[in-house]
Amino acid sequence: MSILDPKQDKDQSDIPSLDRLLRQPGLQQLLARTGRQLVLDEARAELGQLRQHIRQGKSADTGINGLASRIEARVGAALQMSLQPVFNLTGTILHTNLGRAPLAEEAITAMAAVARGATNLEFDLGRGRRGDRDDHVEDWLCRLTGAEAATVVNNNAAAVLLMLNTLANRREVPVSRGELIEIGGAFRIPEIMRRAGCRLVEVGTTNRTHLKDFTGAMSPRTAALMKVHTSNYVVQGFTAEVADTDLATLAHQHGLPYIVDLGSGSLIDMAALGLPHETTVRETLAQGADLVSFSGDKLLGGPQAGLIAGRADLISKLKSNPMKRALRVDKVTMAALAATLRLYAQPETLQAKLPTLRLLTRPVDEIRAMAERLGPALQNALGDQAQVGIQPCSGQIGSGSLPVESLDSVALAITPNTGRRGTGGALKRLATAFRALPIPVLGRIGGDALHFDLRCLEDEAAWLGQLPELRVK
Repeated sequence: MSILDPKQDKDQSDIPSLDRLLRQPGLQQLLARTGRQLVLDEARAELGQLRQHIRQGKSADTGINGLASRIEARVGAALQMSLQPVFNLTGTILHTNLGRAPLAEEAITAMAAVARGATNLEFDLGRGRRGDRDDHVEDWLCRLTGAEAATVVNNNAAAVLLMLNTLANRREVPVSRGELIEIGGAFRIPEIMRRAGCRLVEVGTTNRTHLKDFTGAMSPRTAALMKVHTSNYVVQGFTAEVADTDLATLAHQHGLPYIVDLGSGSLIDMAALGLPHETTVRETLAQGADLVSFSGDKLLGGPQAGLIAGRADLISKLKSNPMKRALRVDKVTMAALAATLRLYAQPETLQAKLPTLRLLTRPVDEIRAMAERLGPALQNALGDQAQVGIQPCSGQIGSGSLPVESLDSVALAITPNTGRRGTGGALKRLATAFRALPIPVLGRIGGDALHFDLRCLEDEAAWLGQLPELRVK
C-alpha cells in the first residue's frame, strides 16, 4: 500500500468524483449524443491519468471545467476516423502507403450502391440459384486480356500464393535468381513460395539467366515454370533473361504450366499515351503464359485486388482450392473492379475517366500554371516564416510500376527563413503543420525545402480553403 505525502493526499482529494463530472452540462450533452459507455471510458482514463500525474509530483489541473473539456476532447478523438483523405503531393502517384490508385467516379458510385444493402454477389438472378462472385468481372477480364477464364482474390501477393499452392504444393518451381524480389512490406518471393508449400529452385545468376539454366533444373518433381516481374527495380548492363515464348515452350514440352507474376499488369499499351511500354496481360498470354497474375490497384486503376487470367482448366483448379475462399474479395471491391473494367470498353474516354491515367498523362504546362496560381496563396499563409518558390521536379509512378521511369512535374518548394542553421528542425515543423490540416498535406523533404509536387492535386479549392488553418509551431 502506497502512502501519499500530505500535499499529494490533498491534491487527490481535489479531484471531482466521476458522478459529479458526468453531471456537467457539456458532458450531459455528450452522453445524449454518443452514449454512456464511451464517455465513461474516456472519463475514467482522464481521471486515471490525472491521479498518476499527482503521484509523480507533476502539476495537474483538477478543476472540474478543465476536466470536462479534456474528456470531451478525448471522446471527440476516439470518434474521429483514423482512415481519412489526404493530399498526396509526394511526387509518387501510386503510393502504396497512401492507398495506391484513386478510383474513378463510376467505381465509387458502384461501391456505394452495393454497400447500402443486399446484392446478388453470389446469386444468379436469371436462374434463381447460387452463383459465383467472379461472374461479375470474369467476362470483362477475358474480353480485355484474351484469356479463357479469370478469377479474383484480395491482392497480387494472394494471387501468387494461390497459383503456387494449387499447382505446385510439395513440388518444385524453378525461378531466375534475378527475379527473387522483395517489395514493400517485406513481401519476398522465396518466402511466399515456402508458405505456398512449394520448393524454390534458383536458376541462373542475378544478372544473366539462360534457357539452359531452366532446362538443367527440370526434374520429375518440377510442377511449373515461373517468371516474376521485378516490379520495383531493373537490372541493367550485362544482362540476359529468357523470353516468355521460350519458357512457355519448355514448360509445355514437359506437360507443365507456365505462370507469370506480372505485378502491375497493364491492360493497355501505355506507349499510346506517351508513357514507356509496359508488357500487357494480353501480350503475356499471347506469348504462351498459361496463367498471369496482376494487381487491380496499380496501372489498371481500380481497387486493391489480385487478378488471375489464363487457361480455363487451371482457373477451375484455383477456384476449387479451399484457400480461394480465404482470399476472396467482398461485394464493395467487386463492384469497384467491375465498374473500372467497364471503363476500358471506351478507350476514347478512358484517359479522362480513369484517375490513374489522367494523372500519369497530365501536361507539365498545366501543372506549372497551377503552381503559379497556388504559390501566392501559400506564401500569404506562411507569411515571413518561409519562402515559396516554383521548381521543376521529377516524380515517379510508384508501387513497382515502370520503376526506372520518372515523370516531369512542377513543385511548390517551401524554404524556412532560418538561414543555414536549424533548417532541418524547421522543415520538420513545416511538414508537421501541413499534416495537421483538416485534409493532411503530404509532400517530401529534399535539400533545404519541403516540396509539394502538384501532379496529383486536382481539388485546388479544398487545398486553398484550409490554408488559413495552417499553424506552424
